[in-house]
Amino acid sequence: MPEYEVFVDGKNRKLELTKTGEKSFSITIDGRKRTVDIDSKTLNLDKPFTVKIDGKRYHVELQKPNTGREIPVKVDEAVFTAEIRTPVRKTTFTTFEPTTAAPSKKATANRQILEGAVVAPMTGKIVAVRVKKGEQVKAHQVLCVVEAMKMENEILAPKAGTIKEVNVSEGSPVSEGEPLFIIG
Repeated sequence: MPEYEVFVDGKNRKLELTKTGEKSFSITIDGRKRTVDIDSKTLNLDKPFTVKIDGKRYHVELQKPNTGREIPVKVDEAVFTAEIRTPVRKTTFTTFEPTTAAPSKKATANRQILEGAVVAPMTGKIVAVRVKKGEQVKAHQVLCVVEAMKMENEILAPKAGTIKEVNVSEGSPVSEGEPLFIIG
């Protein structure tokens, strides 16, 4: 479970975040668990949006930071600053197959189930690719590292096999559900 160090108006808080659905999360702040649902149809952090925390609705507005990492935040009528410090910590993900690949820049018109696909579990940036096309891999071998919200996440092979396709390179952005590798 990813942990973050969050400063709200300068006060340090420990935050743990778990995605529980497409637009829902479980958040533990200083040991107190909350359920959060994004109420808006589309989430654009540049525009006001609504969240539901433990069943109660809140109107949220985020502003772009002017200096440093502090972000002005408005929740209903309350205004405060927030700063998120993400500890660099490795998290490992194993994807399971068969996987339905979400449309990507490379395959927006080609929706199909890709056998042996290892997909990105989150949106981020590839910081390391550890395998090459044609290479034999073992189950749970690290295939690549994705950086998301300043955390490095190791993507592991779900099974042993041969790398049939490598669809990413170091520095490339990836979207959640995008096929990274095909293992045959």
